[in-house]
Amino acid sequence: MTARLQALATYVPCWGDERRRTAGPDEDAITMAVAAGRAAITAAGRPVDRVVLVTRDLPTLEGSAEAVLIAGLDLGSDVLATIVVGGAPAALDLAASADPGTLAIAVDVSGAAGAAAVVVGGTDGATLEAWTRIERSLPVLVRDAQGEVFDYADPRLLRVRGVGAAMTALGLDTKPVAVAGLSAKDAASYVEGKPAHPPTTGASSALFALACALDANASGTVVATEQGTATAARLTAGRTARATHSPAPRALPKRRSIADADIKISLPAYERAFDGKVRLAAGQCSKCGNLDLPQRYRCSECGAEASSSLAALPRDATVYTAVSVHVPVPGLLTPYDLAIVNLGDSGVRLLAPVTDAEPGTTLIGDSGSVVLRRIAVRAGVPDYGYAFVPAEGAR
Repeated sequence: MTARLQALATYVPCWGDERRRTAGPDEDAITMAVAAGRAAITAAGRPVDRVVLVTRDLPTLEGSAEAVLIAGLDLGSDVLATIVVGGAPAALDLAASADPGTLAIAVDVSGAAGAAAVVVGGTDGATLEAWTRIERSLPVLVRDAQGEVFDYADPRLLRVRGVGAAMTALGLDTKPVAVAGLSAKDAASYVEGKPAHPPTTGASSALFALACALDANASGTVVATEQGTATAARLTAGRTARATHSPAPRALPKRRSIADADIKISLPAYERAFDGKVRLAAGQCSKCGNLDLPQRYRCSECGAEASSSLAALPRDATVYTAVSVHVPVPGLLTPYDLAIVNLGDSGVRLLAPVTDAEPGTTLIGDSGSVVLRRIAVRAGVPDYGYAFVPAEGAR
């Protein structure tokens, strides 16, 4: 089967260094998947019919993550979303075998963090053909039912009985143009020429490897490996639309938290506010057109009751006013900044925490955008909303 890669987007957090990025305290697999997925959909310039997310870092093991993913991507609630637990081989298999109209996303949160997404379909773009896969058992990294991780990794064992044996079993006639799942140093002996350096080694590394190959206009075999398993696909270069989010790295600021009573969540209130909050949509009065955020039963302008519909809000924002908070709050790291921002030219203002910036640096007039983030975890439930990200150099 052959897939056409219409658009490919990559995302890495701002925290960390040039060698490795770290997820921020308000980021998880869903927020990073939304960041990469929205960029890929925009680059493709077309809607998608299905979303598949590959990760080993699920924010919750029970339901609701798919609903947040679909709402954060601003897709219709009838769009099918599937979450697959897997690593680099699963992500490469997905990209090579997905039906047209599929948005394939891969995310890593633990360790080196990053996300990548590809839209499959269209008439232009590189092609990726699934070729062969080797399934072998070498459980050097396992997780038990309680979530405890056991790492039996030994460099020589992985090199000889893991990656080495899997690559031999693939029976490649030429060296691949990219190998995902390994560091650049470990991939050097398998790759033709200088190996690409994906910022992750987990599920997202497969799509990062494709991005590196496409940026180099390279055609050939792409391999993804994990422990004793490997999969290979044939890439033919083409005009795939690209989007990249790779801000300058910076160190995580020092913050503190307090141990206190857990803040409970009201599930009825959570459900009522879900669409407006996660989709970033205001209630628009059918009588006068006034926008209320959050949506209200009675219009704040004309007083009409129960006659509003949700209207999407712009995501570009400018700081109206801001404050730094130093008082510890249960469940939040302090200090942190809060800002009231103007959302584009909509006339709507949003109160939002500031993210991807040092506390105390947000000023009136700063421009930027609002992005989906995990605002808090209440009684085990991830509570998602929007945070303001100042634009670099916009001040």
